[in-house]
Amino acid sequence: MKKLILSAAVILGSLSIYAATLTTTEPVTKIVTVQDGYTEVSADTVPAAVKTALQKAYPDAKLDKAYVNEKKEYKLEISVGDQKATVYSDVNGNWIKI
Repeated sequence: MKKLILSAAVILGSLSIYAATLTTTEPVTKIVTVQDGYTEVSADTVPAAVKTALQKAYPDAKLDKAYVNEKKEYKLEISVGDQKATVYSDVNGNWIKI
């Protein structure tokens, strides 16, 4: 009787070994592209109101790059000495984000 129970346990144990599945996972790489809707424009096309507001707020600032979106909001990359900053203005020279 002991042999019967022992052999049944061995047989059932050996069957459960094959029931296990091995899963392998491969790493997933995500690439996120952020498009903020601004297109680069030349510094000459920036409205005078925006340039005046920039000179008032930052007298020593140099306009490096200018961008505009479809709502006529300007993204201005400026440098003051060795520091760089990005400021946002509307077409009338009102600051959106400094």
